[in-house]
Order: sequence, then structure tokens, then C-alpha cells
Amino acid sequence: MLGLLQKIRPDKFTLALVGTVIVASLLPVHGKAAEGFGVATQIAVALLFFMHGVNLSREAVVEGMSHWRLHLVVLFSTYILFPALGLLVQLLPASILSPPLATGVLYLCCLPSTVQSSIAFTSLARGNVPAAICSASLSNLLGVFATPLIVSLLLSAKGSVSFGQIEGIVLQILVPFAVGQALHGRLGAWAKRNKPALFMVDRGSILMVVYGAFSEAVTRGLWGQMPFSSLMVMVLINMLLLAAVLGGTAWIGRLGRFNQADRITIVFCGSKKSLASGVPMANILFPAALVGPVVLPLMLFHQIQLMACAYLARRYAERTDDLPAATPDQIAA
Repeated sequence: MLGLLQKIRPDKFTLALVGTVIVASLLPVHGKAAEGFGVATQIAVALLFFMHGVNLSREAVVEGMSHWRLHLVVLFSTYILFPALGLLVQLLPASILSPPLATGVLYLCCLPSTVQSSIAFTSLARGNVPAAICSASLSNLLGVFATPLIVSLLLSAKGSVSFGQIEGIVLQILVPFAVGQALHGRLGAWAKRNKPALFMVDRGSILMVVYGAFSEAVTRGLWGQMPFSSLMVMVLINMLLLAAVLGGTAWIGRLGRFNQADRITIVFCGSKKSLASGVPMANILFPAALVGPVVLPLMLFHQIQLMACAYLARRYAERTDDLPAATPDQIAA
């Protein structure tokens, strides 16, 4: 029983997210303070994407390009299979899933894969780690451009989001990311040496966005409009969504006659969604009043994917040869 609880226990960052939502619910920022906090958050988001650009290893991408079939499958799962499932969820009536949460599910499905946890779970399961590094990096690189485009195509027709703030997307995402990539050669080694401090900046900026988003939503009556039953429905939908993608990527891996190590990589890289990219990007793409409900499905999915994939990675590892693997403590949020 203790072993099972250790496998599914929330990670520290998830607990920090929950704590931030509670603080925002009890002590939301508003008025002039909210305006100043919003400016600080915009600066933090720009810094976050700048550091994404600095940390993205072009060498890893080039090294793994020989596995082009594997990368195509991962990108198919991330940017075609996931959005298709998200569109199916939109067919649910509003009495089951409220429109803001339905928008959040569709947004979740348009996001890139994670980097740290995709690689760590692949290593723990004894999959193809170099290919995982390449696939996860490539997914995040394309996500900077692909996610806003896919979201605009899928959501603008619903009238859920206004995309007149193209300038914000360019200035807060693309420009900092491009500058970071241009400086990768000079700052990449420095970023590696200072990874713990930069990790705190990365997570801190996400917590700032979450606090500001939920403060805005709470002042507009979020919890009065969202009963506990809606959250339970959201958890169930996220579990079904993840199960469908895990099963789909495993089936495609077998159908494509990939070896075991490559199939493991496809499963773990093709089933993840990045909280680190999704929360800051939502702050740019969506109106302030909608950001809180939109990121809620992503926050729930984040913890569900960690728990499910931790269990699945151990199951894969039990079926493979006794090779060195990452420890559970290496799995990042």
C-alpha cells in the first residue's frame, strides 16, 4: 500500500500550484496592484521563453534527426491526434462540461510535449533516450509557432478567444525565444551551470501566471460558477484523454514495427503536454477573465500524466533487460 502511494504522490510543483490557487482564492490581487502584478508577469513570461531558447540544444536536435519516422509519429500524436480528441470533447453538452473548461481541454490538446519528464520517463523505462531528447526538443521548438496557430484555427471559429493581440504573441513568445536561441552558443553553458537557480525562475514565472489568472477569475465569481461535480468530470475527461493517447501511441508503435526502445520513446514523448509552456502562453492568448478556467484542465492533466506515466515506466522497465535507468527523483514536472 505504501509503495502504491509513493508511485502516485503529487510532486512538489503540483503542490505549489494547488497552494497558489488556494491563496488566489482567499487573497486575490485586484485593482492597481493587479495592474502592476500583470506587468511583472508579462516580463517574467518573456524571460521564461528567452530561457527556453537558451536551453534548447540544437546539437541534440541534429543528433536525433536520423529517427525521422519516430519523430513524425510523436508530432502526429502531439499536434494531430490530441487536437482531434479535443474536438470530440467539444461535442459534450454544456450541462456536462462548461464552455470555459471545454475551451481549456481543446487548448491543452494543442500544446507541445514536455522536455524533462518525457526524457526522464523514457530513461526510467529504458527507451531510446537520444531520440527522446530530439523529439521533445523538436516538439517544444515547433510548439512556439504551432500552438498559437492551431489554437487560433480551432477556437476562433467558436468565438471563445480574440486573436487581435498578435503583437503580444510576437513580443512575449517569439522574440524572446529567438533571442535565446541566437545566444545559445554563448549562454548555454552558463545556463547549465546555473540550472537550479534558473529552474526556480522558470517555476516562479508559472506560479505568477497562475496566481494572476485565478485572482482575476475568482473576482469574477469562478468558484460560484463551477461546482465540485464539474471538477470531477474534468478529471475523468483528462484520464480518458490520456488513456486514449497512450493506447494510440502504443498501437502505432507496434503497427510501424518500431523496436521496443523506440516504442517506449513514442509513448512517453507523444502523450505529454507541457505545463511550463501552456500556462504562460495561455496568459497571452486568452482574455484575462478566461485564463483561470482555461488552464485548470492543464493543471489537472499535468498531475495525472505524471502519476500514470510513472507507473507505466516502471512496468516497461520490468520487461526489459537490467540496464541503468533514471531514478524517480530525476523526473521533473
